Amino acid sequence: MNTEPPDQNQLGQVLVVLLQGVLYRDTDMALWQALIELQGRVRDYCGTLGLEVLVDEAEGYAYLRQRAEAPGEAQLPRLISRRQLSYPVSLILVLLRKKLAEFDALAGDTRFIMSREQIVDAVRLFLPDTANEARLLDRMDTHINKVIELGFLHRLRGQEHQFEVRRILKAFVDAQWLSQFEQRLAQYGAHAGTLEGDA
Repeated sequence: MNTEPPDQNQLGQVLVVLLQGVLYRDTDMALWQALIELQGRVRDYCGTLGLEVLVDEAEGYAYLRQRAEAPGEAQLPRLISRRQLSYPVSLILVLLRKKLAEFDALAGDTRFIMSREQIVDAVRLFLPDTANEARLLDRMDTHINKVIELGFLHRLRGQEHQFEVRRILKAFVDAQWLSQFEQRLAQYGAHAGTLEGDA
């Protein structure tokens, strides 16, 4: 006979999903509700691992971030790794974030969908000119797949070249970064010529 408290299994499921990546309300409503109800326990558990739980109820996502160490606090090994992103992937993230901000300012819908063609057209302006369109598209597919792996794009079911821009992007490409958008794009443009062979 199972003598576990009724929410123990849910707590474990929430923790595992958060340790694996992002928990989205629209992906698993039951698990999202469990997170909201067990938030205190989730925060306590993650706190012992040096992690903090960030929950955005308005946008419907939650994720973990390495907690900043307090003065004199013993340093814990990092559980959340930092990833060095390539120039094209960084560029895609900045452009998607700007497009998402424009969409939010104009539209009432909460789902922002972009096609592969729209993403390629937005990025093409900041990449070296190439006569080889097939090679460009292959590279862009590689970069887009990396953005999907990072959790910022979600491929629509049955539509290979249609993507939902996930709102967690707003937490990673923040308002300060967006305010420096023009400066960053100028830097990207300056580096574009030296990164023609970047895969």
